[in-house]
Amino acid sequence: MLENAFSEEELAPVIAAIDELEVRTDAFLGQMENGRVSIAERGAITFSLFAVLAKQAARSFAAHIVFADLCHDLIGPNARLYHDQAVYKKPEKPRRFPWHQDNGYTFVMPQQYLTCWVALTDATVDNGCPQVARGLHQMGTLLHHYVDPLGWEIFEDYPDVANAPVGKGGIVVFSSLSPHLTGPNTTDSVRKAYILQYAPEGAEVLLGDPNQGPPLRRNLANDSQRQFPLLIDGQPVYPDPLL
Repeated sequence: MLENAFSEEELAPVIAAIDELEVRTDAFLGQMENGRVSIAERGAITFSLFAVLAKQAARSFAAHIVFADLCHDLIGPNARLYHDQAVYKKPEKPRRFPWHQDNGYTFVMPQQYLTCWVALTDATVDNGCPQVARGLHQMGTLLHHYVDPLGWEIFEDYPDVANAPVGKGGIVVFSSLSPHLTGPNTTDSVRKAYILQYAPEGAEVLLGDPNQGPPLRRNLANDSQRQFPLLIDGQPVYPDPLL
């Protein structure tokens, strides 16, 4: 956990931009049957994907030197943004987000990319801060099963758990192989997080069913519009990779 990684001034334009996107996401869910699409549900949890494509504030934030430094230490000299999404956990329908690994949703090689969970509001045990299962990141990608409507799950419970409450502007940093969950939001306000993930240059997304044989397809995670380079030969591309 890195407390106070970002100031109020740095967060303000990002929050304003993502709030606007989340309003659209919430409106879209309101048009769907039961207010749901996959694991997103109005009043429970929303996912606003790829803010870096829609908002300059998000794009510049994703290239911040804080993330470049983390990637330099934990990934290596060449790293790209892999994925970004805002996750707003609502208080109307409190529920947990199950134990999972990020690599359990989309299988990436190499498997150990980096997740930076940025708190846009204070994240507490009561409103659904991350909780991490200790030690299991060393075991590779584990078998997941789908639990409707919660999502992919490894297990229901684990005996050795670290809660990761973090204040607004802080970051919870963990491996894509770290099993984690967020608990239900039992407060009366929305818990807001912006999740940025970074992978080494050359990372591939494997598509197919591992139970049916080799991957059907391998896609390089190098979409120039959103998976832009953060580090090239150890040097940060900052504040905006396109300028």
